Order: sequence, then C-alpha cells, then structure tokens
Amino acid sequence: MREKLLALCQKYRDILLYLIFGALTTAVNYIAFLGLLALWPESTTIAPNLIAWFLSVLFAYVTNRTWVFRSQARGAAAVGREILSFFGARVFSLVLDLGIVYLFVDVLGFHPALIKLASNVIVVILNYIFSKFWIFRSPADKPTEQS
Repeated sequence: MREKLLALCQKYRDILLYLIFGALTTAVNYIAFLGLLALWPESTTIAPNLIAWFLSVLFAYVTNRTWVFRSQARGAAAVGREILSFFGARVFSLVLDLGIVYLFVDVLGFHPALIKLASNVIVVILNYIFSKFWIFRSPADKPTEQS
C-alpha cells in the first residue's frame, strides 16, 4: 500500500507540488489584495489587485522554477527568457482576473472576498497549463530549429 501511494505521488509530483504552491500563491495574492483594499477602502479594486498580482507572481515564479518544474534554464539569457515568458503568461491571467473582479465587484456589487477567491481558482488552472506546456517545458519537449 505504501509503495502504491509513493508511486502515485511520484507520478503526479508536478501537479501535487503545483497545487501546494498554487494554494500558497493564492494565499499571497488574496491576503495582499484584502490587506491593500483595507488600506485604500475608497479606491477601486484595480490598484490593490495589481500590487497583489505582482507579489504573487514573483512568489510563484521562484517556487515554480525551483520546486515544481525544476527548471534547467541557466545563464542570464535563458533565465531572462523564462522570466519574461512566465510574467507574460501571467499578464494574460491578470487581465482575466482584473476583468472578473472589476465586473463582479465594482460593477455588479458582489462581495470582493468571494469573487477574488473564485477568480483565483480559474487563474491557477490556466497558469498551470501555461507553465507546464509553454514556460517550463523540458529541453526534450521543446521544438528544435530546422536548418
């Protein structure tokens, strides 16, 4: 039984770690958002959401690179491309998150904590797909240049 459990954990290692660090990233985003919203209660949700996004993406990059996908990128150029790809993909999910939160909180009047949580679930799923299949692909998975 123990061996089967270990084999399952190894087989789904990336997904399990991504879920753990995704939950922690969501916590960073969620806590920063609510804390900043409390500091600026008269503002819209946009500024607190942008700052929370940046902090959580920085946290996510470090954890995803190090523990989830074990990036092999070395050197300033390779790491720079990886960071730009990571932040670029996260800009897409940021726009989606901003749109969801703005529409449901600022326009329709829903509770910000509930909408932010729901939005983060959607964002975490999309970010895993981007990271797994685009940003942190292993060298064997990347297309080769044809001469």
